Amino acid sequence: MNKSESEISYTGKYTPLSRTELVKKLQEALTPSRFNHVLRVEQTAIQLAQKYGESVEKASIAGLVHDYAKQRPDADFIRAIKQYRLDDNLLNYGNAIWHGVVGWLFVAKELQIENIDILKAVEYHTVGHQYMSKLAQIVYMADYIEPGRDFPGVSKAREATEISLAAGVSCQTQQTLSYLIENKLPVYPQTIITYNAWVPVQTKE
Repeated sequence: MNKSESEISYTGKYTPLSRTELVKKLQEALTPSRFNHVLRVEQTAIQLAQKYGESVEKASIAGLVHDYAKQRPDADFIRAIKQYRLDDNLLNYGNAIWHGVVGWLFVAKELQIENIDILKAVEYHTVGHQYMSKLAQIVYMADYIEPGRDFPGVSKAREATEISLAAGVSCQTQQTLSYLIENKLPVYPQTIITYNAWVPVQTKE
């Protein structure tokens, strides 16, 4: 039987907050539409965790917090990039990249989440990574295919994710890179690394 998000009781292993408390913090940090997206990502992540044998609790937490920093002012990210001496190249990008690659720092500090697997899932959800744990793959895909998403290619990504997480990751990364190139948008270098690690391998299989 599938566990709905409201039935999940957190053990305290990954965050001192209860799910209710965590949801309240997300609701305070995000607009209603973004908050509803986060709830849908959590539910999708839970379903993928059940399908692929990952911790439902970790999937719930990571799904909820993946966009925690999405609506912070740019100044917060710029300050963090400098304070934590992250790659200066990040300064050439914006929130679309920052809310994951930098946002995990706010998740760790402000939501008291120390679990590396959850924090890496947040960090990687915007640009992927050549080495993604099962949880990171789940959040990467849940964010992309949650039920509210409606764009060309989303059905293909959902079908690929039903086959395997790796197939889903490959599909999403290929679609994202194609979109950026077709629209002459800047490509963050990690996206290319993710593409090289996941797409050719899946294409051969």
